[in-house]
Amino acid sequence: MAGRAGTGAAPAAIPLTTPDGAPVEVRRSARRRRTVAAFWENGTAVVAIPASFTRAQEHEWVHRMLEKLRLQGARGSRGEGRRPRNDEALASHAAELSAKYLGGRAVPSSVRWVSNQNSRWGSATPSEGTIRLSDKLQPMPQWVIDYVLLHELSHLLVAGHDAAFWRLLQAYPETERAKAFLEGVSFATSRGMAPDCAEPAT
Repeated sequence: MAGRAGTGAAPAAIPLTTPDGAPVEVRRSARRRRTVAAFWENGTAVVAIPASFTRAQEHEWVHRMLEKLRLQGARGSRGEGRRPRNDEALASHAAELSAKYLGGRAVPSSVRWVSNQNSRWGSATPSEGTIRLSDKLQPMPQWVIDYVLLHELSHLLVAGHDAAFWRLLQAYPETERAKAFLEGVSFATSRGMAPDCAEPAT
C-alpha cells in the first residue's frame, strides 16, 4: 500500500487472506462511526470499519480484528455458542446477523447492553443508528437474544411494525419460537413468578 510522501515507510499491506488461507474483505461504512466488527461470511473474514478511518487506522484495525477472529477459533466453529457478554462482542455479533439475515443493510453506529430497560427487551433509534438490549436477556438462550437483536436491527431499516418490517424477520427461522418464549417470560414475571430462562437440553 503506497504511503504519503515525506511520512516515512508505508505500513505493511493488509493481508488478502488469513493465516489459514481464508479471504479477507474490508467493508467501509459511512454509518459506522466508532465501532469495528469482524465476522465470518460464507468463508470470508469480513472486517467492517468506519468510512472515516485513515489507511493507517484501517491497517491497524484489520490486523487487530483478524487476530481476534483467530483467537475465537476455527472457521468451522466461528465461536458459535459463546454469548456476546460485552458491548464489543455484541456489536460484532450484530454485524454478523445483519450480514446473514438482512443482506448487511442494517449498520448500527453502536450496539450495547443496558440495565435500565424494564418494560422492553430492546430498543433502536434509527435516526442515530443506535441499538440497546436489556441485560435481562443475557441468561436466555442465544436464539432468543439473536431474535431481539435482529428485531432492533430491522428497525434501523423499517421504523414501524408493519408488514414490511415483519418480512425482514421472516428469514430468521426462530422468530415465532422466540416471540413465544419472550411472551412466556413476560407472563411469568408479571405474576411474580421466576421464569426459568435456561435453554432446555435436546
